[in-house]
Amino acid sequence: MSEPIRVLIADDQTLLRDSFRVLLDAVDGLAVVGEAGTGDEAVRLALAERPDVVLMDVRMPRMTGIEATQRICAQTDVRVLILTTFDHDEYVYAALRAGASGFLLKDTSAADLLAGIRVVAAGESLLAPTVTRRLIAQYVGQPRPSRPFSPRLSGLTDREREVLALIARGLSNPDIAAHLTVSLATVKTHVGRLLTKLAARDRAQLVITAYETGLVTPSGP
Repeated sequence: MSEPIRVLIADDQTLLRDSFRVLLDAVDGLAVVGEAGTGDEAVRLALAERPDVVLMDVRMPRMTGIEATQRICAQTDVRVLILTTFDHDEYVYAALRAGASGFLLKDTSAADLLAGIRVVAAGESLLAPTVTRRLIAQYVGQPRPSRPFSPRLSGLTDREREVLALIARGLSNPDIAAHLTVSLATVKTHVGRLLTKLAARDRAQLVITAYETGLVTPSGP
């Protein structure tokens, strides 16, 4: 049997932490390895326990969830799934910029939460196309017309840039394969090369890079 997905719960509300623990402990393949009520405690436990996924609240005492995410992602390969009641664009962008791999609201269904944990643990990002389109460019500087491609993209092939732009638009690997009329395996190869060349943790970081470099703009491809 495969090892369970190890989860750290970080939320300042005891009742919510207890609820999440009860939910996760009842599911095969998931194991809660710790609980944190403050941001600094979340960092300490993440460094000590090295869970697969941290469920991270945004508003935490003594250190915000965004800052805690940044510190965890800077020092470990632990993946962070932001879970909050606040559907604010600036929180989503700041979380992704800090290294988070996904973002869910606390009113999401239990099934979606469990699916999100598995997606993030598997190395994917939890970014719905609606979230991608709605917020990224609003909090990223507008591209300069004289520099359609950043030097950060100079090592990419034309096809890799095309794949990166499609990722930033929220397309899944199967969607990209259909759009480009190539095999799914080919798309996965391109995505893997993008992650390596751009030193990105996951798909979420690729989206950030695509917008920050001006490859993708809010109004068009």
